[in-house]
Amino acid sequence: MTDPSYDITGRGPVLLLLPGGAGHPMGLGPMTEALSGHFTVVTHDPLGLAHGRLGEPVADQRVQDWSDGARRVLDETLPEGETAYVLGTSAGAVAALDLATRHAERLRHVVAHEPPCVGVLPDGARQQAAFREVCEVYRTKGLAAAAALMTAVLEERDAGDLPEGRPLTREEELRTPMALALAHVIGPFTSYVPDAGPTRTRLTVAAGADSRGQLLYRTAEFLVKRLQADFAEFPGGHLGILQHPVDFADRLTRTLLGTGPWS
Repeated sequence: MTDPSYDITGRGPVLLLLPGGAGHPMGLGPMTEALSGHFTVVTHDPLGLAHGRLGEPVADQRVQDWSDGARRVLDETLPEGETAYVLGTSAGAVAALDLATRHAERLRHVVAHEPPCVGVLPDGARQQAAFREVCEVYRTKGLAAAAALMTAVLEERDAGDLPEGRPLTREEELRTPMALALAHVIGPFTSYVPDAGPTRTRLTVAAGADSRGQLLYRTAEFLVKRLQADFAEFPGGHLGILQHPVDFADRLTRTLLGTGPWS
Protein backbone atom coordinates (compact mmCIF):
# COMPACT_ATOMS: atom_id res chain seq x y z
CA MET A 1 0.00 0.00 0.00
CA THR A 2 1.56 3.29 -1.14
CA ASP A 3 1.26 6.53 0.78
CA PRO A 4 -1.74 8.60 -0.38
CA SER A 5 -1.04 11.38 -2.86
CA TYR A 6 -2.85 14.70 -2.62
CA ASP A 7 -2.52 18.46 -2.90
CA ILE A 8 -3.84 21.13 -0.52
CA THR A 9 -4.84 24.71 -1.25
CA GLY A 10 -6.99 27.35 0.43
CA ARG A 11 -8.33 27.93 3.92
CA GLY A 12 -11.54 26.94 5.66
CA PRO A 13 -13.35 23.65 6.27
CA VAL A 14 -11.86 20.64 4.48
CA LEU A 15 -13.29 19.81 1.05
CA LEU A 16 -11.98 16.56 -0.39
CA LEU A 17 -12.00 16.37 -4.21
CA LEU A 18 -12.11 12.96 -5.92
CA PRO A 19 -11.38 13.41 -9.66
CA GLY A 20 -12.79 11.32 -12.47
CA GLY A 21 -11.06 9.27 -15.14
CA ALA A 22 -8.00 7.55 -13.71
CA GLY A 23 -7.96 10.05 -10.84
CA HIS A 24 -5.39 12.40 -12.37
CA PRO A 25 -6.25 15.94 -11.15
CA MET A 26 -5.27 17.60 -14.43
CA GLY A 27 -7.41 20.58 -15.34
CA LEU A 28 -8.84 21.08 -11.84
CA GLY A 29 -6.68 24.10 -11.02
CA PRO A 30 -9.23 26.79 -12.01
CA MET A 31 -11.96 25.18 -9.94
CA THR A 32 -9.79 24.58 -6.88
CA GLU A 33 -8.63 28.20 -7.05
CA ALA A 34 -12.25 29.35 -7.12
CA LEU A 35 -13.02 27.15 -4.10
CA SER A 36 -9.94 28.09 -2.09
CA GLY A 37 -11.53 31.20 -0.62
CA HIS A 38 -14.16 29.07 1.12
CA PHE A 39 -12.48 25.72 1.77
CA THR A 40 -9.22 23.94 2.45
CA VAL A 41 -9.32 21.99 -0.80
CA VAL A 42 -7.65 18.57 -0.61
CA THR A 43 -7.37 17.00 -4.07
CA HIS A 44 -6.81 13.25 -3.99
CA ASP A 45 -4.70 11.58 -6.69
CA PRO A 46 -5.51 7.89 -6.03
CA LEU A 47 -2.91 6.41 -8.40
CA GLY A 48 -0.30 9.11 -7.79
CA LEU A 49 -0.27 9.94 -11.51
CA ALA A 50 0.47 13.62 -10.86
CA HIS A 51 2.95 12.76 -8.12
CA GLY A 52 5.63 10.81 -9.96
CA ARG A 53 3.88 7.50 -10.70
CA LEU A 54 2.68 8.16 -14.26
CA GLY A 55 4.31 5.43 -16.34
CA GLU A 56 4.42 2.84 -13.56
CA PRO A 57 2.36 -0.37 -13.83
CA VAL A 58 -1.34 -0.07 -13.00
CA ALA A 59 -3.71 -2.92 -12.12
CA ASP A 60 -7.47 -3.09 -12.52
CA GLN A 61 -8.92 -0.69 -9.97
CA ARG A 62 -11.44 -1.32 -7.18
CA VAL A 63 -13.94 1.26 -5.98
CA GLN A 64 -13.29 0.22 -2.38
CA ASP A 65 -9.55 0.86 -2.74
CA TRP A 66 -10.20 4.40 -3.96
CA SER A 67 -12.56 5.14 -1.07
CA ASP A 68 -10.18 3.56 1.45
CA GLY A 69 -7.43 5.77 0.03
CA ALA A 70 -9.69 8.80 0.37
CA ARG A 71 -10.30 7.89 4.01
CA ARG A 72 -6.53 7.73 4.58
CA VAL A 73 -6.19 11.20 3.04
CA LEU A 74 -8.80 12.49 5.49
CA ASP A 75 -6.94 10.82 8.36
CA GLU A 76 -3.85 12.83 7.38
CA THR A 77 -5.51 16.18 6.63
CA LEU A 78 -8.68 16.49 8.71
CA PRO A 79 -8.30 17.92 12.22
CA GLU A 80 -9.39 15.60 15.03
CA GLY A 81 -13.10 15.79 15.71
CA GLU A 82 -13.95 17.60 12.46
CA THR A 83 -15.87 16.33 9.44
CA ALA A 84 -15.20 16.98 5.76
CA TYR A 85 -17.14 17.97 2.69
CA VAL A 86 -16.58 15.76 -0.36
CA LEU A 87 -17.00 16.27 -4.10
CA GLY A 88 -16.53 13.32 -6.42
CA THR A 89 -17.07 13.51 -10.17
CA SER A 90 -17.51 10.60 -12.61
CA ALA A 91 -15.35 7.70 -11.36
CA GLY A 92 -14.49 9.83 -8.34
CA ALA A 93 -18.22 10.14 -7.65
CA VAL A 94 -18.49 6.34 -7.49
CA ALA A 95 -15.70 6.34 -4.90
CA ALA A 96 -17.51 9.15 -3.06
CA LEU A 97 -20.67 7.02 -2.82
CA ASP A 98 -18.65 4.15 -1.38
CA LEU A 99 -16.92 6.54 1.01
CA ALA A 100 -20.31 7.77 2.21
CA THR A 101 -21.43 4.19 2.77
CA ARG A 102 -18.35 2.82 4.56
CA HIS A 103 -16.61 5.84 6.14
CA ALA A 104 -19.43 8.25 6.95
CA GLU A 105 -18.17 9.07 10.45
CA ARG A 106 -15.73 11.68 9.11
CA LEU A 107 -18.03 13.22 6.50
CA ARG A 108 -20.37 16.22 6.66
CA HIS A 109 -21.87 16.36 3.17
CA VAL A 110 -21.00 14.38 0.02
CA VAL A 111 -21.76 15.57 -3.52
CA ALA A 112 -21.54 12.83 -6.16
CA HIS A 113 -21.55 14.41 -9.63
CA GLU A 114 -22.70 12.07 -12.42
CA PRO A 115 -21.46 8.75 -10.99
CA PRO A 116 -21.72 6.14 -13.77
CA CYS A 117 -23.49 3.59 -11.53
CA VAL A 118 -25.69 2.55 -14.44
CA GLY A 119 -26.57 -0.79 -12.82
CA VAL A 120 -29.31 0.99 -10.83
CA LEU A 121 -31.29 1.60 -14.03
CA PRO A 122 -34.08 -0.68 -15.27
CA ASP A 123 -31.87 -1.32 -18.33
CA GLY A 124 -28.72 -1.38 -16.20
CA ALA A 125 -27.34 -4.68 -17.48
CA ARG A 126 -27.50 -3.39 -21.06
CA GLN A 127 -25.78 -0.13 -20.08
CA GLN A 128 -23.02 -1.94 -18.20
CA ALA A 129 -22.49 -4.09 -21.30
CA ALA A 130 -22.22 -0.91 -23.38
CA PHE A 131 -19.37 0.34 -21.18
CA ARG A 132 -17.65 -3.04 -21.46
CA GLU A 133 -17.88 -2.63 -25.24
CA VAL A 134 -16.22 0.80 -24.92
CA CYS A 135 -13.33 -0.83 -23.08
CA GLU A 136 -13.07 -3.58 -25.71
CA VAL A 137 -13.06 -1.02 -28.54
CA TYR A 138 -10.24 0.76 -26.73
CA ARG A 139 -8.23 -2.48 -26.62
CA THR A 140 -8.77 -3.23 -30.32
CA LYS A 141 -9.07 0.19 -32.00
CA GLY A 142 -7.47 2.69 -29.64
CA LEU A 143 -8.42 5.90 -27.89
CA ALA A 144 -10.25 7.86 -30.58
CA ALA A 145 -12.67 5.04 -31.38
CA ALA A 146 -13.32 4.34 -27.70
CA ALA A 147 -13.93 8.02 -26.98
CA ALA A 148 -16.40 8.29 -29.88
CA LEU A 149 -18.28 5.22 -28.69
CA MET A 150 -18.35 6.40 -25.09
CA THR A 151 -19.78 9.76 -26.14
CA ALA A 152 -22.52 7.92 -28.01
CA VAL A 153 -23.23 5.71 -24.98
CA LEU A 154 -23.51 8.73 -22.69
CA GLU A 155 -25.81 10.50 -25.15
CA GLU A 156 -27.80 7.27 -25.71
CA ARG A 157 -27.52 7.35 -29.49
CA ASP A 158 -26.05 5.19 -32.23
CA ALA A 159 -22.30 5.64 -32.61
CA GLY A 160 -22.20 5.19 -36.38
CA ASP A 161 -18.82 4.44 -37.96
CA LEU A 162 -16.00 4.67 -35.43
CA PRO A 163 -12.65 6.28 -36.29
CA GLU A 164 -9.92 3.95 -37.44
CA GLY A 165 -7.02 3.52 -35.05
CA ARG A 166 -4.64 1.10 -33.43
CA PRO A 167 -4.21 -0.28 -29.93
CA LEU A 168 -1.79 1.62 -27.73
CA THR A 169 1.39 -0.06 -26.65
CA ARG A 170 1.64 -0.78 -22.93
CA GLU A 171 4.21 2.01 -22.60
CA GLU A 172 1.89 4.50 -24.35
CA GLU A 173 -1.01 3.39 -22.17
CA LEU A 174 0.90 3.86 -18.94
CA ARG A 175 1.75 7.45 -19.94
CA THR A 176 -1.83 8.38 -20.87
CA PRO A 177 -4.36 8.92 -18.03
CA MET A 178 -7.42 8.52 -20.28
CA ALA A 179 -6.05 5.23 -21.58
CA LEU A 180 -5.52 4.03 -18.02
CA ALA A 181 -9.13 4.90 -17.24
CA LEU A 182 -10.36 2.86 -20.20
CA ALA A 183 -8.06 -0.05 -19.41
CA HIS A 184 -8.46 -0.26 -15.65
CA VAL A 185 -11.19 2.01 -14.20
CA ILE A 186 -14.32 2.30 -16.34
CA GLY A 187 -15.16 -1.41 -16.35
CA PRO A 188 -15.08 -2.06 -12.60
CA PHE A 189 -16.51 1.36 -11.67
CA THR A 190 -19.55 1.09 -13.98
CA SER A 191 -20.15 -2.36 -12.46
CA TYR A 192 -20.49 -0.86 -8.96
CA VAL A 193 -24.03 -0.70 -7.57
CA PRO A 194 -24.42 1.07 -4.21
CA ASP A 195 -26.58 -0.51 -1.53
CA ALA A 196 -30.11 0.82 -1.37
CA GLY A 197 -31.17 3.08 1.48
CA PRO A 198 -29.91 6.35 2.94
CA THR A 199 -26.26 6.90 3.77
CA ARG A 200 -25.16 7.91 7.26
CA THR A 201 -24.09 11.34 6.04
CA ARG A 202 -25.86 13.96 3.95
CA LEU A 203 -25.66 13.02 0.27
CA THR A 204 -26.43 15.05 -2.84
CA VAL A 205 -26.38 13.37 -6.25
CA ALA A 206 -25.72 15.94 -8.97
CA ALA A 207 -26.04 16.02 -12.75
CA GLY A 208 -25.08 18.60 -15.35
CA ALA A 209 -27.72 20.82 -16.94
CA ASP A 210 -26.30 19.93 -20.36
CA SER A 211 -26.72 16.22 -19.55
CA ARG A 212 -30.53 16.41 -19.45
CA GLY A 213 -31.99 13.57 -21.50
CA GLN A 214 -28.73 11.63 -21.35
CA LEU A 215 -27.64 8.45 -19.60
CA LEU A 216 -25.95 9.85 -16.51
CA TYR A 217 -28.69 12.40 -15.78
CA ARG A 218 -31.13 9.50 -15.81
CA THR A 219 -28.76 7.51 -13.60
CA ALA A 220 -28.54 10.38 -11.11
CA GLU A 221 -32.31 10.52 -10.86
CA PHE A 222 -32.51 6.80 -10.08
CA LEU A 223 -29.69 7.07 -7.54
CA VAL A 224 -31.55 9.85 -5.72
CA LYS A 225 -34.51 7.51 -5.24
CA ARG A 226 -32.36 4.47 -4.37
CA LEU A 227 -30.25 6.31 -1.79
CA GLN A 228 -32.93 8.73 -0.55
CA ALA A 229 -30.54 11.55 -1.41
CA ASP A 230 -30.92 15.19 -2.46
CA PHE A 231 -30.59 16.20 -6.11
CA ALA A 232 -28.78 19.21 -7.56
CA GLU A 233 -28.20 20.39 -11.11
CA PHE A 234 -24.76 21.80 -11.91
CA PRO A 235 -23.48 23.89 -14.85
CA GLY A 236 -22.26 22.11 -17.97
CA GLY A 237 -22.36 18.43 -18.77
CA HIS A 238 -20.41 15.42 -17.59
CA LEU A 239 -17.21 17.49 -17.73
CA GLY A 240 -18.79 20.57 -16.19
CA ILE A 241 -16.02 20.70 -13.60
CA LEU A 242 -13.62 21.49 -16.49
CA GLN A 243 -16.03 23.32 -18.82
CA HIS A 244 -17.31 25.88 -16.30
CA PRO A 245 -14.94 25.73 -13.33
CA VAL A 246 -15.92 29.02 -11.67
CA ASP A 247 -19.68 28.52 -12.05
CA PHE A 248 -19.29 24.90 -10.98
CA ALA A 249 -17.38 25.99 -7.87
CA ASP A 250 -20.06 28.59 -7.08
CA ARG A 251 -22.82 25.99 -7.40
CA LEU A 252 -20.87 23.58 -5.19
CA THR A 253 -20.24 26.24 -2.54
CA ARG A 254 -23.95 27.11 -2.43
CA THR A 255 -24.86 23.44 -2.17
CA LEU A 256 -22.42 22.70 0.65
CA LEU A 257 -22.65 25.90 2.68
CA GLY A 258 -26.33 26.60 2.12
CA THR A 259 -25.90 30.14 0.78
CA GLY A 260 -27.85 31.87 -1.95
CA PRO A 261 -30.91 30.98 -3.99
CA TRP A 262 -29.57 27.60 -5.14
CA SER A 263 -28.97 26.18 -1.66
